[in-house]
This record gives sequence, structure tokens and C-alpha cells, in this order.
Amino acid sequence: MLVVIKGAGDLASGVALRLHHSGFKVVMTDLSHPLAIRRTVAFCEAIRNGEMAVEDVTAKLATTKDEVFSILDEGFIPVLADPEANIISEIHPDVVVDAILAKRNLGTTITDAKTVIGIGPGFTAGKDCHAVIESMRGHTLGRAIYEGAALPNTNIPGLIGGFAGERVLRAPADGVFTSVHKIGDIVKTGDVIGYVEGKPMVSTIDGVLRGLISDGTPVREGLKSGDVDPRGETSYCTLVSDKALAIAGGVMEAILKLNRS
Repeated sequence: MLVVIKGAGDLASGVALRLHHSGFKVVMTDLSHPLAIRRTVAFCEAIRNGEMAVEDVTAKLATTKDEVFSILDEGFIPVLADPEANIISEIHPDVVVDAILAKRNLGTTITDAKTVIGIGPGFTAGKDCHAVIESMRGHTLGRAIYEGAALPNTNIPGLIGGFAGERVLRAPADGVFTSVHKIGDIVKTGDVIGYVEGKPMVSTIDGVLRGLISDGTPVREGLKSGDVDPRGETSYCTLVSDKALAIAGGVMEAILKLNRS
């Protein structure tokens, strides 16, 4: 079964990893200049570097339909710089998963494939997709919804290690981000993580820098640009998160339930 996943950030990559391990052929799309924070577990880095390994699976950059199928035949995940996901109309996948996590629908329709799945707020099952997967941390995380929508966006990050909003680093200004630290560094409250147009982006808690936007990326003020994990476990930087795997489980359920023979 051929699956196109729109978005190739860390949560989308968790979905791709689980589907790939289960024998699905997975194709991913993202922006030409991806904005992923948890870049060490995001297949979109293949757009920047030509290829990217997340845990035990490798993705490779594709630019044409022929390259997509060649990379699939090699046992890898093709990733395209294709913000509009035009590849869908070229390869006609069995399943489309919108994992952009934009908190709103940016153009996915229920007619994009036989099975269309939206992740998080912005989608309504039966209207613009066949199933919605809950993305908010809590008791319903990863639940597949076949009628209705996911919980509305609260703009409050999930609680990790006793911290929520405090662990998110946001761009202090419009401009180009320049990093001081790298993913995996142990940081303290008050440490400067990077600069935008000379203005510092400062950590407000102690922990390990689990995510950081790529050096040289154009940002707007307030854009999520980093993530400090207060648990301080550096090994988590290279592991797909529990949240991503929970969402992936919901996607898997929806695909199998909606395609019963």
C-alpha cells in the first residue's frame, strides 16, 4: 500500500517510521526550507542534506516521480521538497496523511486518495478526511476519530518533566536565526541558545536542547525555534517521541480499519 505523508517533521517522521516498519511504502513531502525543530528525528532533513537517518530507517531526497519509485525499490523513504504535495496527483497513493500539524487544513481534501487522514486540529472526519488522529497530549492522544474533529488547539505545549510553555524557545525577532548551541547540548536557565538580528534567544529552564531550528533559517518573531527537555536525557534527542509513536498508532489503526476487505 502506497502512503503519501504531507509534512516530514518529527511527528510525521514517527508516523513514517512505524508505517515503514510495517511494510507500507511511504513517500513524504515538506517545504523547500523545512522548519523542523527536532531535526535529529525528522526525515525532512533529507531535503537539506540529501539523506537522513531516523533511528534505523533512511530517507533520501527525490525530485521526480521516477526517483520516488527508485528510492522505494531500494527500501528507503523518498522525501520531496513539494509544499503543495503535487506528487499526489502523479503517483495516486492509496492513502494520504496530512501531518503538517499547522492546526488548520492547508488544502487536504477527502478526495485526495481512497483513504485520507488528518492529524490534529483543523480536520473533520467525514468532511475533509476519513479519519482524524488526536494530537493533544493527554488521555485521548493518538485516538482515531471517524466522526467529528480533534480537540481544539490550546497554544499550550504538552507537559514534560513538569514544564510546558517554559521549555519552548521562540524567535525574539524577525530575521535570520544564528545558533550558539547545538541539539544535544546541556543548557542552563539564562543561556543564550542563538540570536536573531542580534537579539538573544534565551533558555528559561535547565535541560538538554532536544530541538533547534537550523542555523541560517529565516524566522518571524514568536516562531517556535527550539525545545529544551528538562529531563536532561541526551539519548532522547535521537529517539522518536512517545507522542509521535502514539499518533502513528492511530494512523495505523485508521488505515487498517478503513481498508478492510
